Amino acid sequence: MTPAGTAPAETAPTGIAPTGLGRPPRGQENGMQTRTLGSLTVPAQGLGCMGMSEFYGTGDQAEAERTIRRALDLGVTFLDTADMYGPFTNERLVGQAIAGRRDEVVVATKFGNERGEDGSFRGINGRPEYVRSACDASLQRLGVDVIDLYYQHRVDTQVPIEETWGALRELAEAGKIRHAGISEAAPETIRRAHAVHPVTAVQTEYSLWTRDPEDDGVLATCAELGIGFVAYSPIGRGFLSGHIRSVDDLAPDDFRRRNPRFQGEAFEQNLRLVDRVREIAEEKGVTATQLALAWVMAQSGRDGHPAIVPIPGTKRVRYLEENAAAADVRLTEEDLRRLDEAAPVGAAVGDRYPDMSTVHR
Repeated sequence: MTPAGTAPAETAPTGIAPTGLGRPPRGQENGMQTRTLGSLTVPAQGLGCMGMSEFYGTGDQAEAERTIRRALDLGVTFLDTADMYGPFTNERLVGQAIAGRRDEVVVATKFGNERGEDGSFRGINGRPEYVRSACDASLQRLGVDVIDLYYQHRVDTQVPIEETWGALRELAEAGKIRHAGISEAAPETIRRAHAVHPVTAVQTEYSLWTRDPEDDGVLATCAELGIGFVAYSPIGRGFLSGHIRSVDDLAPDDFRRRNPRFQGEAFEQNLRLVDRVREIAEEKGVTATQLALAWVMAQSGRDGHPAIVPIPGTKRVRYLEENAAAADVRLTEEDLRRLDEAAPVGAAVGDRYPDMSTVHR
């Protein structure tokens, strides 16, 4: 059992030799495949930076910066953050880590989950004046002149989406952002936003235990409109690594302790799904983490899907290297069939969040 407080945000090494990889992780400009999200080209795998600052137990600033720099060396140059992470400290961390290497990086950040400096949550805010002020603040914290991909983090149902996206269009015209995206939005909301200003990417949770976007029209809408899809929590918040066998494996302040999928009977049933995935991974000679990531990457363009890029989160170099190596895992049609059987749509038990009212609006 993992000691309490050490379970990582998205992955943990399993000790399985990665014999199923085409080749080991490579150095800078390593030729990692790319995907095109709308008109934005990014590597086939990105890095979620949230857990470096909050939600997944205690962080380590120096190790986090090393992890980001190592990601750039490995060609994982698509970095995802948000103003609410920390709050505000994660953007500063990313800005410090990419100093001197800005031209190598695609920086994505988000607005809309409004928080105070004391960490309090003030609600979801999509008012145009807030969008403009939040963007200026993010630019300053990141230390950049332009944000490559600026997401609406959550949809404000009190503000017409057209007003929020009108502000994003103005930011693009002013040269403060290059591309705009939206997170956890329903198909009709995506369409309405896209009619105001091109949606480059939709970001939603997607993994072997969260296949909702296949069933709720989000992937189909993205494919129809030429919008890319960014998958957050592609390892199921670390659960698919197989190393979380009890909530006691999580730090006392780890937000996963409140997640319905990590509770009681739901947890036990979800473990059975994880064990099926791990069995297939062992047969291929890769880690369960790598198999889960390879599956998400294999969905890009499959069955009419749009371009799909996972952004696994981690805060340590060794886990990052394991994740990056997943880009070299090759899945056969038989592998994909077995995984579809092991983790079909709707197989996971429990809601994704304690409060689902702010997602898919």
